[in-house]
Amino acid sequence: MRVADLMKQPVVTVGMEATVQDAVNLLADDHVSALPVTDTVGRVVGVLSASDILVAESETEDETARQALFSATPVRDLMSVRPLMVSPEAEVKEAAQQMLYADVHRLFVASEERVIGVISTSDIARAVAQGFV
Repeated sequence: MRVADLMKQPVVTVGMEATVQDAVNLLADDHVSALPVTDTVGRVVGVLSASDILVAESETEDETARQALFSATPVRDLMSVRPLMVSPEAEVKEAAQQMLYADVHRLFVASEERVIGVISTSDIARAVAQGFV
């Protein structure tokens, strides 16, 4: 089975210049725990997770700093660079191994540096439980 058979589409992205508050809104509205971060031409340049935001928030010194984090901090300041990507043609086993070795819960599926889907550990577990894999 290939990644394309299990990946979820469409994928919500966030621009690297968007504020952390913009990203939080997208995370909440779309019920996801991470967003691929794109540059001005749509190439993936990073990933921002809810965990990244929580860590940054826990490091703020006071309410003023917390408000500034959300309203004035661009996503590029918190994102993880070099996000892990997988091809839609890759085998699901390969994606699962990549997630296991990198200790991540999702991989963005890319074609020509553009995100076209996402596959998560939950997607793979669901496919195994249903006997597809």
